Order: sequence, then structure tokens, then C-alpha cells
Amino acid sequence: MPQNTNMQTPGRREVLLIPGPTALPPEVREAMAAQMLNHRGEAFGRILGDVLEGLKRIYQTTATVLPFSASGTGGLEAAVINILSPGDRVLALTCGAFGDRFAEIARTFGADVVTVEAPWGTGIEPDAVADALRRHAPLAAVLVTHNETSTGVANDLAALARVVRPAGALLMVDAVSSLGALELRTDAWGLDVVVAGSQKALMGPPGAVFVSVSDRAWDAVRRSRTPKVYFSFERAREALGAGRTAFTPFTPAIPAIHALAVSIRMILEEGMPARVARHHGLAQMVRDGVSRLGLEPLAAPRWASDTVTAVRVPEAVDTRTLLRRLRTDHGVVLAGGQGLLEGRIIRIGHMGYVQEDDLQRALEALAALLPAMGHPVPRTAMRR
Repeated sequence: MPQNTNMQTPGRREVLLIPGPTALPPEVREAMAAQMLNHRGEAFGRILGDVLEGLKRIYQTTATVLPFSASGTGGLEAAVINILSPGDRVLALTCGAFGDRFAEIARTFGADVVTVEAPWGTGIEPDAVADALRRHAPLAAVLVTHNETSTGVANDLAALARVVRPAGALLMVDAVSSLGALELRTDAWGLDVVVAGSQKALMGPPGAVFVSVSDRAWDAVRRSRTPKVYFSFERAREALGAGRTAFTPFTPAIPAIHALAVSIRMILEEGMPARVARHHGLAQMVRDGVSRLGLEPLAAPRWASDTVTAVRVPEAVDTRTLLRRLRTDHGVVLAGGQGLLEGRIIRIGHMGYVQEDDLQRALEALAALLPAMGHPVPRTAMRR
């Protein structure tokens, strides 16, 4: 991929390595500057149509992919209100902040939510899900976050799907931070609803979410009694139309769609097998690097995400000061912890348009700062 030339700070390139939004390729930034189009016109309809067709290839699905202008959380809310009705029993699989959020949305709209929880830093065990499916049957749906960016954990979605599918419940997947980086086979694995966001591995700006909907899920949409207007799946599908063009029932985020038309083409040119392998290589580089610094990744290798690594911060080091000095002294922007992990971890994003040199710069910045903050670093830490 081309070299990242993202300029954030005058006179110095600031490296953005958070779990989203992610840095944008130059071609994508240029596309965002395009003049506004009539969102009911033929030209925009062709652009959106191409984006959705490209996304179907990335999703690996023949199902309808619906576009909405929202953040990832908006996509999760759309999934809940279109599939579920008040009183439906739902099994939520939670191992971090975003799994908890998916469950919270379902509760807010009246679902009877039961949970399978795993300690933060680990993933969901399929055997625990199988047991919960037996104990709480019948269940309308199972909610799962594929990639938990709050902890740097990737759940084994294929294994979870093999457990859920025979139970008859719909499998609803938060793939906001996994689609376009991790292996995800919507049709082959039997995933019923999959939500993705523009600002993560898809290399676009925030503002657009996409939801794939299986035939089984459309049956649930028709039965759903939860009120909805803006996020209505049925309205969205009706507006799409047929043929090469596609439209939305309400005004879309036109610059985000322009950007995604470019980034999705780049993803397809790279190819998903190569892309998955590249993300794995970048993740391993980060995990090896922090280990050489005497730091410990939060997630064990079995659960380690290939899009973000959560790193335990030594007790002697103040996390806020570390993050501030990484940014002000070295131009490296990392993320802190959320919820239970606030002040205890830093998170290094390595998804989408990220370069080895950027990650190396982050590791070198950590090596330079940590000794003065009370954490000794081996002299050989930065040898590659």
C-alpha cells in the first residue's frame, strides 16, 4: 500500500494509532473533497451501488447490505430495533465495553437479555454459549462482538456460529472493527445480521454504517413490533431500488460514500486473504515489540486481536502522562483504557491504512519514555 502521508500537526506528521477512527489513505482524503451531488441523482446512485456491491464481496455474502448514516453504535441500534420485539429473550455474549453496549441497547428497547460473560482480556468460550442456549431456550437472537477493541480480544466467530446455528436463534454480529481486517464469512458461517462501520478497517471517515441481513433475519424484521423510522430496514431496502443504482430514504453522508468508493476498491484490489494476513503480521509486530519492552499484552495469544493490541501499563507509570507525552513529545497518538480498564492499559490500533514504520515509531517512542517514568527497558528492546 502507498506510504501514509497523513499530516495532523504543523511541521510534523502525527501518527494516529487508535482503534478508530483510523488514518486515511491520500486517495480517500482526496475523494472526500469532491463536490456535493444530488443524493437522488443517477451519479450518486451509481456510486452508492458500487459501494454496496463491493461491500458484499468483503462481507462474503449474497444478502442485502443496507447503508445508514450513523456511528457504529447507530448500526447496533438499527439491528436491535429491526430484529427484536419487546419481551424477546436474547443471549448477549460480553467480554468488554462494546459487548456490554450491544446488550444495553437490547435492554433499552425491551428485550429480556441474559448474558454469557468472560473476564475482560479473554474471549467467549463456545461451550459456555452452548450451555446457555440450552438453559435459556427459546431464544430469539444471540448478540456478539466479533472484535472487542476495548480489550484487544477477537472472539472465534466461526466457532460461536457453529454452536448458535443449530439452536435456531438469529446470530447478530457487531463487526464494526473487524470487517475488512479479520476473516469473516457471512454466508458460510450463517451470520444473520452483521454491522460494520466506515471508520475502522474499511479506511473511511466516520459517518456510515452497513448492515447485512439474511433471509431468516428478514422474517424477524417483518414480525418486529419495535417502533422505528430513520433506522427502518424495510424503508432502507425499498429505497435501494434495483439495478446498478442505489439510494437511501434519507440524506446520506455523501463525503463518506465518496471516500468508501475509493477505499473499498483498494481493499478489493489487495484481496481479503492478503489483507487478513497483512493485519496479522502487523499485530504480531506490535505484540513482539511490546514484549521486548517488558510490557504485557492484556489478551493471551489465543484471543489476541489483529486490529488492536491492549497493553498493561506498569504500576509505576501514570497512563495519562504516558499518553500525553507520546503525543506531545513524539507525535504518536494511542488510546487509553475504557470502563474497568481505564488507567490500566494503553491500546495500539493497527487496522486499515497503517504502516510498519508508524508502528515502529510508536514502539520507539515507548522505549524512549518508559525508563524516565519508572519502567526499565532492556537495551536490546528496539533491535529488529
